[in-house]
Amino acid sequence: MCAAKCSVQSVPMSITYGPPPPESPAPGAPQPPSGAASGREAAASAAAPAPTEGQRPRRSAVFFGARGTPTGFTARAFTKSMGFTQEDLAKPVIGILQTWSEFNTCNSHFRQLAEAVKRGVWQEGGLPLEFPTISLGEVHTQPTTMLFRNLMAMDVEEMIRAQPMDAVVLLAGCDKTTPAALMGAASANVPAILVSGGPMLNGRYRGQELGACTDCGRFTTELRAGRITPEEYCAIEDSICRSVGSCMVMGTASTMASLAEALGMALPGNAAIPAPDSRRLQLAELSGRQAVRLARWGLCPSDVMTEAAFENAIRVLMAIGGSTNAVIHLIAIAGRLGIDLPLEQFDALSRDTPWIVNLKPSGAYQMEELFDAGGIPAVMKELEPLLRPEALTVTGHTVGEHLAGHPLYQPTWNRKVIAALSEPLNPEGGIAVLRGNLCPDGAVLKQTAASPELMVHRGRAVVFSSIADLRRRIDDPDLDVGPSDVLVLQNAGPVGAPGMPEVGFMPIPKKLLAQGVRDMVRISDARMSGTSYGTIVLHVAPESAVGGPLALVQNGDWISLDVPNRRLTLEVPDEELARRRANWRPPPFQFERGYRLLYQQHVLQAPQGADFDFLRLPAGRAAGL
Repeated sequence: MCAAKCSVQSVPMSITYGPPPPESPAPGAPQPPSGAASGREAAASAAAPAPTEGQRPRRSAVFFGARGTPTGFTARAFTKSMGFTQEDLAKPVIGILQTWSEFNTCNSHFRQLAEAVKRGVWQEGGLPLEFPTISLGEVHTQPTTMLFRNLMAMDVEEMIRAQPMDAVVLLAGCDKTTPAALMGAASANVPAILVSGGPMLNGRYRGQELGACTDCGRFTTELRAGRITPEEYCAIEDSICRSVGSCMVMGTASTMASLAEALGMALPGNAAIPAPDSRRLQLAELSGRQAVRLARWGLCPSDVMTEAAFENAIRVLMAIGGSTNAVIHLIAIAGRLGIDLPLEQFDALSRDTPWIVNLKPSGAYQMEELFDAGGIPAVMKELEPLLRPEALTVTGHTVGEHLAGHPLYQPTWNRKVIAALSEPLNPEGGIAVLRGNLCPDGAVLKQTAASPELMVHRGRAVVFSSIADLRRRIDDPDLDVGPSDVLVLQNAGPVGAPGMPEVGFMPIPKKLLAQGVRDMVRISDARMSGTSYGTIVLHVAPESAVGGPLALVQNGDWISLDVPNRRLTLEVPDEELARRRANWRPPPFQFERGYRLLYQQHVLQAPQGADFDFLRLPAGRAAGL
């Protein structure tokens, strides 16, 4: 257990939200059947265990001290200036980490979400105190939110450390806010629970169900190809995002919300409830109540996010056809706890975890349909034979206990959305890890969103030396490119870009679009949006800017891709590569001061989670305060 030294696992708990009714049995006595609770009101624990001997006092109790003593006098006096009473100061203090921002459209409803959390905290006998952190919105943050994920994680960690909270509720939604919140919470290692903002409602246009931003890319391609009119394009723009929330396909936001649930850091059902649905507020309230219990138990992120939990999360990632960005984020979160997640582990688990969730961009449906089909609990129920049952969750129960008796963990009724494990959509998971002389440290590809005819391919390289070069030349009528060629983008990785932006989804050259081409093999050291699709090799490591082989590729080189055998090969003799390397020079850093210079100096490569080298926890070291 974490620093609080409180044993939770030894105490049997019922599977109901909320406090036990007066007639509930004491901890350790027989519990009522799980069927006694219903619907969204069934999940977490009911009875908190008594503190064990030697348990440390709450952080807030130390900070505020005893009334009538000099210790905490100023803190008590100033806190009472907000209208709180001495009775309030004696309660567990629950921080509510707020990522609301009008520059972050995914999180624009978080003020209401925070109020629901506060209700739950008050109901359970805690004192809720809301505080802001950096908020990273994909649409408005330039040049890329990934440049600032580590900065937000540092903000989260230091604000949790610096302020006298006994537990924290992490409000997260847009892509990088979830991993940043979990990274910071892992490093601080104060009891924590995550509440996602939820996905948008489905977009609609002339009878079509639209998904942001998978269909943003699809219709932009059709506009460039001249297949739809500017007027139709504008109508789609006005129809695709019709509510608050994050992207409603299985993009990075929905993937990370799903993995937070699979890791055990969120209540069951957290990921898929649509943002405008009243049940989203109900879950937020219940999470506030659970946060108070976590504070009393001393159940910390290091107790929940264990090796078993990360294995379960990777299994879920592969089954849902989730975002390739999740590979980087899971590695970064685990690294904050001293847990190593090598790319080989992702590939090994993908090999025997079938893809079963039929959502865009790999499939046909969206998060609304997944919620209706049972959400992540139904997915995990289907994966039950593959999951590690001993992994503990923020409910105080293990995954195995949830699967055995939790009302939400039931087989789906809708096999169009969640396929049976015995009849999967694909026998392997969503992501493949590649190796070869072009990516000696690895690369990833979302195989469930790739074109089957390109999974084994050999083509001539068409090289772009930078993002600016790509934008300048991709639609040049004189560009020497054909449908079977391989587009290669250099210097778009963590150091080179910097920040590893989502430019791996390179546009198809306009003259090829006119010929009907809609996919090509594309290779880069960049990322792509989790909402994107295509035969796209990403996260090539080492990246170009630090001297990876990708930097040595030249126009006309032949490249072979073999996804079934996990190989990516640059067909250039070693002697020629050595000659090119002797002439290669690293590009200069783009920044001379401030955070951006620090980023370029200390960011790690994609297989290490693109975290900073000084933030990962050395193996064997205890996490937290």
